[in-house]
Amino acid sequence: MATRLWRVGTRASPLARAQTQWVADRLEAEGAPVELVLIEAEGDRRLDRPLDELGGRGVFTAALEEALLQGRVDLAVHSLKDLPTRMPPALCLAAVTAREDPRDAVIVRGASDLAGLPAGARVGTSSLRRAALLRLAHPELAVASVRGNLGTRLAKLAAGEYDALVLAAAGLRRLGQADVIAEYLDPSWMVPAPGQGALAVEARAGDTAAVRCAAAVDDPVARQATAAERQVLDALGGNCQIPVGAYAVWDEDRREWALQVFAAGGGREPARVSWRGMALDMGAAWAISELVRAGIAPDVRPAAAAKTSQEIGGRS
Repeated sequence: MATRLWRVGTRASPLARAQTQWVADRLEAEGAPVELVLIEAEGDRRLDRPLDELGGRGVFTAALEEALLQGRVDLAVHSLKDLPTRMPPALCLAAVTAREDPRDAVIVRGASDLAGLPAGARVGTSSLRRAALLRLAHPELAVASVRGNLGTRLAKLAAGEYDALVLAAAGLRRLGQADVIAEYLDPSWMVPAPGQGALAVEARAGDTAAVRCAAAVDDPVARQATAAERQVLDALGGNCQIPVGAYAVWDEDRREWALQVFAAGGGREPARVSWRGMALDMGAAWAISELVRAGIAPDVRPAAAAKTSQEIGGRS
């Protein structure tokens, strides 16, 4: 019997292709031949508007999900932070990869780090979360929206349109451009986006062979951490139209999980929540209750919250 050729969907951007190739290389090492299928996403076409005006995380994933549903691809690879918390019922999160560096990073022009920039310096980012946290920590800087792939953004920096850029370190590292990073931002204040640094492999829920194939790149620790982060995000609406950071990490020395959450919205003061313990799903539920108490997250019944956790958490 001929070995099945796995058609793996990816956006056409250099970063998306590098990420998908990383997954493909590992699948092929397990004996699964792969063909990459390039698919254009709305978020890559419409660079004239900020991401929050385009309708949320689905602008980078909807076209890939449509290709899966139509059977044009067998698997789709996304940056997990771009994947909405609620997927179409016919699709499933087949794998969450081990994380690259989840921190945010700074590229600067004419300075060594953010603190070295003069007042009024223009800092570019496409993320409401980064913008909100930058304004809180560095109110003297002018935070502005920037769109485009890495090459486009670096060109705008070199042309003097911006004095610094704040980007995900994972993307720079995956593209082999970690050398341009001037500073890694401490996640204790620049709380990463839910799922940042991990890749998601999506499949049709009924395609058990594809789900088994994707399992070769699944990392149980990353899956558990990001499920809790996405649980928090889901409670806040599951989109990128409000600033949300959530980061869970296993502390090997203390043998426990640490969870940090940042959120703003609802006309309230931004909130930060920190938790430590063994039961990470309980930590996420507690963090959500704190955001409800702060008036940022809408109140939901416990039964509904539990159902959401199961829907987005996947297998353990």
